[in-house]
Amino acid sequence: MGLRRATVAALCLLAACTGINPDYDPTRTHHRPDRFVNLSGGPIDKPLSDLLRWWWERSRDGLPKPPSAFVDGYRFPVDQPDLAWLRANRDRVSVTWIGHATLLVQMGGLNILTDPHFSQRAFPVQWLGPRRKTPLPAELAQLPRIDLVAISHSHFDHLDRDTVHALIAQAGGQPVFLAPLGVHRWLRDEGAARVEAFDWWQSRQVLGLRVDFVPVHHWSQRSALDRNRTLWGGWVLRAPDFSFLFVGDTGYSPDFAEIGARFGGVDLAAIPVGAYEPRWFMKDQHIDPAEAVRIHRDVRARRSVGIHWGTFELTDEPLDAPLGALPAALDAAGVPRGDFFLMRHGETRRLPFQPTQDPKQ
Repeated sequence: MGLRRATVAALCLLAACTGINPDYDPTRTHHRPDRFVNLSGGPIDKPLSDLLRWWWERSRDGLPKPPSAFVDGYRFPVDQPDLAWLRANRDRVSVTWIGHATLLVQMGGLNILTDPHFSQRAFPVQWLGPRRKTPLPAELAQLPRIDLVAISHSHFDHLDRDTVHALIAQAGGQPVFLAPLGVHRWLRDEGAARVEAFDWWQSRQVLGLRVDFVPVHHWSQRSALDRNRTLWGGWVLRAPDFSFLFVGDTGYSPDFAEIGARFGGVDLAAIPVGAYEPRWFMKDQHIDPAEAVRIHRDVRARRSVGIHWGTFELTDEPLDAPLGALPAALDAAGVPRGDFFLMRHGETRRLPFQPTQDPKQ
């Protein structure tokens, strides 16, 4: 038994050193022996020269730009969630925006977090990296016990180690983590005991919901040695009375028309609307508001909520740019503004998600 364990350990170490994809399936078109790729093209591998060009242009032009609406720094209003109601609620569909890609979704009698991030920085250490520009509206411990966590991919602004550890230690027991291939292994190494691993288009019942993992156009990395070694994607969660699509993070691709065709629409889609400039560098990996509206239409969402903005300053556009850019994109596409809305940090909306207040007020 000792020799067998030593052999397995040696093979795992060899895989890590030689770049072998431990989840490789030659029958799956997005699998490669050493990595994963997008369905509509290969992995997003920007050359170092592009990265240096972006950094040089930011330095030359004095970027990141100042906010366009808040002259004394980012002053987004933050709502205080009705925590007592959220903790008591088990029958109303609701969505609360914590910030960035983190939503508390209540559906099917469950409390669900998407890409939970409650740390002050989107980085492995809390003394470096992008700092939270808008305060947290609530701490994780103040929320109701979380039943289910949906992780889209491994980037630090979407998969936060300290938050994962807090969820593992939450009162009442661990949640179930929905994880892309490869991310499931990372979660288990961190101590998560209830992990469901998915490949694209896989579907199963989890805690009474129908869960489907769907392709988006992105990439993954947490270290210098694991680029695209773990999968990325979005989640479709379906209860008898409500369906929800969490896109996570993506560039525009034909994947979304396929999602719309397969599922026939969803009641609510969470679609990124920020972190998109400069377009020459970001287009392959991050959509802009106009492309977000295209995705809203492609997936046949009855309503959509904009995420991935207003929290961490990751790219060159002003942090509040979606406040003007999304309504303009909706008007240009002929989509009613109430069909694709932005929320205030900490705001809760209950089905049918009618507009309640302007995020910038």
